[in-house]
Amino acid sequence: MFYCITGKVVHYEEGRLVVSAAGVGYDLFVSNNALQRLGKIGLECTVYTVLSVTQDDIRLFGFYSKEEKSMFEKLTSVNGVGGKMALQILSSADVSMLAVAIVSGDTATISKVKGIGKKTAERIVLELREKMNESFVASGAASESFVQSEQQSGVAGDAIAALVSLGISKTDAYSAVSAAMKKTDKLEQIITLALRSFDR
Repeated sequence: MFYCITGKVVHYEEGRLVVSAAGVGYDLFVSNNALQRLGKIGLECTVYTVLSVTQDDIRLFGFYSKEEKSMFEKLTSVNGVGGKMALQILSSADVSMLAVAIVSGDTATISKVKGIGKKTAERIVLELREKMNESFVASGAASESFVQSEQQSGVAGDAIAALVSLGISKTDAYSAVSAAMKKTDKLEQIITLALRSFDR
């Protein structure tokens, strides 16, 4: 019903943002990431929206980008994941990092979210892994070329496996190896650069 709202931020608090447009103040439920980007009084912005109507409640959810909105819709399509839980997940990680976690089967990262157990994390990965659009991954640390290189050369996969064996999550390993592969294609150097990035 509402694709997006363009207006001025007039109020914000944890988990909520009020945007005034054409004389109407829209009370939006938002993730922490959206609040960090949009939570400034007087800011002119466009907020992408999803209207949720249930038997007991009507809520308008707001998102800082089309990608965040799309990820929200994907998450809420999973059995047992409602709007509130989806916002908690989106508050815990950047959209691109979350997409990488899902694509790589990194249930440990997803289950760190408050209220998300191991079974729910596994269900999210199972139901969304094949639905992930490359635009999610390409917008962040794991670019399309990186994913392709992992599949074709095996170097990235070996580097990721090495980092994971050291206790680093798959999501963080993807991010670090992706950045390192922009500088070198040698396995030992990739691992060294990736490890150095965690010392900062």
